[in-house]
Amino acid sequence: MLITFFRAIVLYIIVLIVMRLMGKREIGQLEPFELVISIMIADLASIPMTETGVPLTNGVIPILGLLVMHLLISLLNLKSTWARKIICGKPSILIYRGKIDERVMKKERFTINELEERLRGKDVFNIGDVEYAILETSGEVSVILKPNKRNTIPEDFNIEPEYEGISYDLVIDGKILEENVKAIGKDNIWLEKQVKKFGMTPQDALVVTIDGKGQIFCQEKNKGEKNA
Repeated sequence: MLITFFRAIVLYIIVLIVMRLMGKREIGQLEPFELVISIMIADLASIPMTETGVPLTNGVIPILGLLVMHLLISLLNLKSTWARKIICGKPSILIYRGKIDERVMKKERFTINELEERLRGKDVFNIGDVEYAILETSGEVSVILKPNKRNTIPEDFNIEPEYEGISYDLVIDGKILEENVKAIGKDNIWLEKQVKKFGMTPQDALVVTIDGKGQIFCQEKNKGEKNA
Protein backbone atom coordinates (compact mmCIF):
# COMPACT_ATOMS: atom_id res chain seq x y z
CA MET A 1 0.00 0.00 0.00
CA LEU A 2 2.88 2.35 0.80
CA ILE A 3 4.37 1.67 -2.65
CA THR A 4 1.05 2.58 -4.30
CA PHE A 5 0.95 5.77 -2.23
CA PHE A 6 4.40 6.91 -3.38
CA ARG A 7 3.75 5.88 -6.99
CA ALA A 8 0.62 8.02 -6.98
CA ILE A 9 2.61 11.01 -5.66
CA VAL A 10 5.33 10.59 -8.31
CA LEU A 11 2.78 10.31 -11.14
CA TYR A 12 0.80 13.26 -9.79
CA ILE A 13 3.93 15.45 -9.83
CA ILE A 14 4.84 14.32 -13.35
CA VAL A 15 1.32 14.92 -14.72
CA LEU A 16 1.19 18.32 -12.98
CA ILE A 17 4.52 19.32 -14.56
CA VAL A 18 3.36 18.11 -17.98
CA MET A 19 0.09 20.06 -17.77
CA ARG A 20 1.99 23.20 -16.75
CA LEU A 21 4.36 22.75 -19.69
CA MET A 22 1.36 22.41 -21.98
CA GLY A 23 0.34 25.96 -21.02
CA LYS A 24 -2.34 27.75 -19.02
CA ARG A 25 -4.95 27.32 -21.74
CA GLU A 26 -5.23 23.62 -20.89
CA ILE A 27 -6.81 24.59 -17.58
CA GLY A 28 -9.63 26.45 -19.36
CA GLN A 29 -11.38 25.67 -22.63
CA LEU A 30 -9.62 22.93 -24.57
CA GLU A 31 -9.21 22.48 -28.29
CA PRO A 32 -10.18 18.97 -29.51
CA PHE A 33 -6.57 17.75 -29.79
CA GLU A 34 -5.81 19.14 -26.34
CA LEU A 35 -8.80 17.37 -24.83
CA VAL A 36 -7.71 14.06 -26.40
CA ILE A 37 -4.19 14.42 -25.01
CA SER A 38 -5.50 15.33 -21.54
CA ILE A 39 -7.76 12.27 -21.46
CA MET A 40 -4.93 10.01 -22.62
CA ILE A 41 -2.57 11.41 -19.98
CA ALA A 42 -5.12 10.69 -17.26
CA ASP A 43 -5.58 7.14 -18.55
CA LEU A 44 -1.84 6.47 -18.84
CA ALA A 45 -1.22 7.76 -15.32
CA SER A 46 -3.96 5.62 -13.75
CA ILE A 47 -2.49 2.26 -14.86
CA PRO A 48 0.94 2.39 -13.13
CA MET A 49 -0.63 4.26 -10.22
CA THR A 50 -2.80 1.30 -9.20
CA GLU A 51 -0.90 -1.63 -10.72
CA THR A 52 2.28 -2.00 -8.67
CA GLY A 53 3.53 -4.71 -11.03
CA VAL A 54 3.68 -2.22 -13.90
CA PRO A 55 6.93 -0.19 -14.02
CA LEU A 56 6.51 3.56 -13.55
CA THR A 57 8.34 4.12 -16.82
CA ASN A 58 5.44 2.42 -18.64
CA GLY A 59 3.33 5.44 -17.72
CA VAL A 60 5.93 8.20 -17.61
CA ILE A 61 7.46 7.63 -21.07
CA PRO A 62 4.11 7.66 -22.97
CA ILE A 63 3.06 10.78 -21.02
CA LEU A 64 6.28 12.55 -22.03
CA GLY A 65 5.65 11.34 -25.60
CA LEU A 66 2.22 12.99 -25.53
CA LEU A 67 3.81 16.19 -24.24
CA VAL A 68 6.20 16.20 -27.21
CA MET A 69 3.28 15.50 -29.55
CA HIS A 70 1.32 18.38 -28.04
CA LEU A 71 4.22 20.81 -28.42
CA LEU A 72 4.72 19.76 -32.05
CA ILE A 73 1.00 20.18 -32.87
CA SER A 74 0.93 23.56 -31.11
CA LEU A 75 3.95 24.69 -33.12
CA LEU A 76 2.30 23.47 -36.33
CA ASN A 77 -0.83 25.43 -35.43
CA LEU A 78 1.23 28.58 -35.00
CA LYS A 79 3.05 28.17 -38.29
CA SER A 80 0.25 26.97 -40.61
CA THR A 81 -3.32 28.24 -40.93
CA TRP A 82 -4.11 25.20 -43.09
CA ALA A 83 -2.98 22.83 -40.34
CA ARG A 84 -4.92 24.85 -37.78
CA LYS A 85 -8.16 24.37 -39.74
CA ILE A 86 -7.53 20.62 -40.04
CA ILE A 87 -6.56 20.06 -36.39
CA CYS A 88 -8.77 22.56 -34.57
CA GLY A 89 -11.50 23.27 -37.10
CA LYS A 90 -12.93 26.74 -37.54
CA PRO A 91 -15.60 28.78 -35.75
CA SER A 92 -19.23 28.40 -36.84
CA ILE A 93 -21.74 31.26 -36.88
CA LEU A 94 -24.93 30.02 -35.20
CA ILE A 95 -26.73 33.37 -35.30
CA TYR A 96 -25.99 35.74 -38.19
CA ARG A 97 -27.39 39.26 -38.17
CA GLY A 98 -30.01 38.32 -35.62
CA LYS A 99 -31.20 35.20 -37.46
CA ILE A 100 -30.52 31.62 -36.37
CA ASP A 101 -28.74 29.65 -39.09
CA GLU A 102 -30.60 26.32 -39.05
CA ARG A 103 -28.13 24.71 -41.47
CA VAL A 104 -25.16 25.44 -39.21
CA MET A 105 -27.16 24.41 -36.13
CA LYS A 106 -27.88 21.00 -37.67
CA LYS A 107 -24.31 20.58 -38.85
CA GLU A 108 -22.98 21.27 -35.34
CA ARG A 109 -25.81 19.20 -33.77
CA PHE A 110 -26.80 22.21 -31.69
CA THR A 111 -30.36 22.42 -30.38
CA ILE A 112 -32.23 25.66 -29.71
CA ASN A 113 -32.41 24.75 -26.02
CA GLU A 114 -28.65 24.25 -25.87
CA LEU A 115 -28.08 27.56 -27.64
CA GLU A 116 -30.35 29.35 -25.17
CA GLU A 117 -28.50 27.68 -22.29
CA ARG A 118 -25.15 28.91 -23.63
CA LEU A 119 -26.57 32.41 -24.06
CA ARG A 120 -27.82 32.44 -20.47
CA GLY A 121 -24.26 31.56 -19.46
CA LYS A 122 -23.30 34.88 -21.10
CA ASP A 123 -26.07 36.74 -19.20
CA VAL A 124 -28.19 36.96 -22.35
CA PHE A 125 -31.76 35.87 -21.58
CA ASN A 126 -33.47 36.87 -24.81
CA ILE A 127 -32.30 35.23 -28.01
CA GLY A 128 -33.81 38.16 -29.90
CA ASP A 129 -31.14 40.46 -28.42
CA VAL A 130 -28.33 38.62 -30.22
CA GLU A 131 -26.79 39.94 -33.43
CA TYR A 132 -24.12 37.23 -33.74
CA ALA A 133 -23.47 33.98 -31.85
CA ILE A 134 -20.26 32.20 -32.80
CA LEU A 135 -19.40 28.64 -31.81
CA GLU A 136 -15.64 28.71 -31.24
CA THR A 137 -13.37 25.73 -31.91
CA SER A 138 -13.07 25.19 -28.14
CA GLY A 139 -16.85 24.76 -27.83
CA GLU A 140 -17.31 28.18 -26.25
CA VAL A 141 -20.06 30.41 -27.65
CA SER A 142 -19.10 34.05 -28.23
CA VAL A 143 -21.98 36.53 -28.29
CA ILE A 144 -22.34 39.96 -29.93
CA LEU A 145 -25.51 41.79 -28.97
CA LYS A 146 -27.55 44.03 -31.22
CA PRO A 147 -26.37 47.67 -31.01
CA ASN A 148 -29.46 48.83 -29.12
CA LYS A 149 -29.07 46.03 -26.55
CA ARG A 150 -25.41 46.58 -25.68
CA ASN A 151 -24.32 48.25 -22.46
CA THR A 152 -23.25 51.84 -22.91
CA ILE A 153 -19.59 52.72 -22.41
CA PRO A 154 -17.93 56.09 -21.64
CA GLU A 155 -16.86 56.42 -25.27
CA ASP A 156 -20.54 56.60 -26.28
CA PHE A 157 -20.75 59.90 -24.37
CA ASN A 158 -17.32 61.17 -25.43
CA ILE A 159 -16.03 60.65 -21.89
CA GLU A 160 -12.39 59.77 -21.33
CA PRO A 161 -12.12 57.77 -18.07
CA GLU A 162 -9.09 58.07 -15.83
CA TYR A 163 -6.44 55.38 -16.17
CA GLU A 164 -7.04 52.81 -13.44
CA GLY A 165 -4.10 50.41 -13.78
CA ILE A 166 -4.13 47.11 -11.93
CA SER A 167 -4.38 46.18 -8.27
CA TYR A 168 -1.55 44.57 -6.33
CA ASP A 169 -1.77 42.29 -3.33
CA LEU A 170 0.72 43.62 -0.79
CA VAL A 171 -0.10 41.33 2.13
CA ILE A 172 -1.84 37.96 2.12
CA ASP A 173 -2.60 36.19 5.38
CA GLY A 174 -0.05 38.25 7.30
CA LYS A 175 2.78 37.69 4.81
CA ILE A 176 4.26 40.63 2.92
CA LEU A 177 4.57 40.05 -0.82
CA GLU A 178 7.98 41.64 -1.32
CA GLU A 179 7.87 41.39 -5.11
CA ASN A 180 4.61 43.35 -5.36
CA VAL A 181 5.78 46.00 -2.89
CA LYS A 182 8.87 46.58 -5.06
CA ALA A 183 6.74 46.57 -8.22
CA ILE A 184 4.89 49.70 -7.05
CA GLY A 185 8.19 51.38 -6.10
CA LYS A 186 7.69 51.16 -2.34
CA ASP A 187 9.34 49.38 0.59
CA ASN A 188 8.26 47.59 3.76
CA ILE A 189 8.63 50.73 5.88
CA TRP A 190 6.11 52.52 3.67
CA LEU A 191 3.80 49.51 3.83
CA GLU A 192 3.93 49.35 7.63
CA LYS A 193 3.03 53.05 7.83
CA GLN A 194 0.06 52.58 5.51
CA VAL A 195 -1.24 49.54 7.39
CA LYS A 196 -0.74 51.31 10.71
CA LYS A 197 -3.38 53.83 9.61
CA PHE A 198 -5.86 50.95 9.87
CA GLY A 199 -4.70 50.21 13.41
CA MET A 200 -2.69 47.07 12.69
CA THR A 201 0.59 45.69 11.42
CA PRO A 202 1.06 43.74 8.16
CA GLN A 203 1.32 40.54 10.23
CA ASP A 204 -2.20 41.21 11.59
CA ALA A 205 -3.72 41.73 8.12
CA LEU A 206 -5.69 39.11 6.24
CA VAL A 207 -5.23 41.06 3.01
CA VAL A 208 -3.81 44.41 1.94
CA THR A 209 -4.22 45.59 -1.65
CA ILE A 210 -3.53 48.80 -3.55
CA ASP A 211 -5.28 49.82 -6.78
CA GLY A 212 -4.05 51.86 -9.71
CA LYS A 213 -5.20 55.09 -8.06
CA GLY A 214 -3.21 54.39 -4.91
CA GLN A 215 -6.22 53.51 -2.77
CA ILE A 216 -5.46 50.88 -0.14
CA PHE A 217 -7.83 48.19 1.07
CA CYS A 218 -6.95 46.46 4.32
CA GLN A 219 -8.76 43.80 6.33
CA GLU A 220 -7.60 42.41 9.64
CA LYS A 221 -7.43 38.69 10.41
CA ASN A 222 -9.98 37.54 12.95
CA LYS A 223 -8.79 37.07 16.51
CA GLY A 224 -8.86 33.28 16.33
CA GLU A 225 -6.60 33.28 13.25
CA LYS A 226 -4.11 35.72 14.82
CA ASN A 227 -3.77 33.65 17.93
CA ALA A 228 -3.46 30.38 16.01
